[in-house]
Amino acid sequence: MKAIGAAAVLLLCLFQLRAARELVDALPWGRVAGKTGRIFPIAILGLFGSGAYMTSDVWTWSTGWIQVGIAALVVLAIQGPVIAERSGKKLEHALKENGPGPLGEYARRMPRYPGLWVIEFSAIGLVLAIVWNVTVKASTGTAIAAALIGYGVGAAFGLFFTRAPAAEADAVTTPSS
Repeated sequence: MKAIGAAAVLLLCLFQLRAARELVDALPWGRVAGKTGRIFPIAILGLFGSGAYMTSDVWTWSTGWIQVGIAALVVLAIQGPVIAERSGKKLEHALKENGPGPLGEYARRMPRYPGLWVIEFSAIGLVLAIVWNVTVKASTGTAIAAALIGYGVGAAFGLFFTRAPAAEADAVTTPSS
């Protein structure tokens, strides 16, 4: 449950950062996002721990959907610090570089950075696939397919939010007189 709650808070932060037009609007959401990211390693360990208990009590480690779940947790544990955390640091740097007042073009663009959105939504898709696999006790092939589909759909959904808002896109493509 911690992972879902943290993901919801992080998404709220991303949407608010994306909408911010001044540094004063962006800073609180950036701070919350930075603190929320610290919950994910704990949540991953909690998911693994509860799964390990159930595996040792009811299932075996050689069960296909369990191995897929472990692999998915490894993906989550790697992509969070390697991609999402680094992307967050780039956003933090852009906001600091901007300074007080209205956000410049680079600082407005960074909250749409794919490393933030794609990783967040792909992680949600992968976690939902793991939950589905555990619920239905999927075969190995079906578990792999579910994980790939969940990840892919999440990543595609995340890409949608990397696009510039319509008004901003029009301003960039319309030449001034």
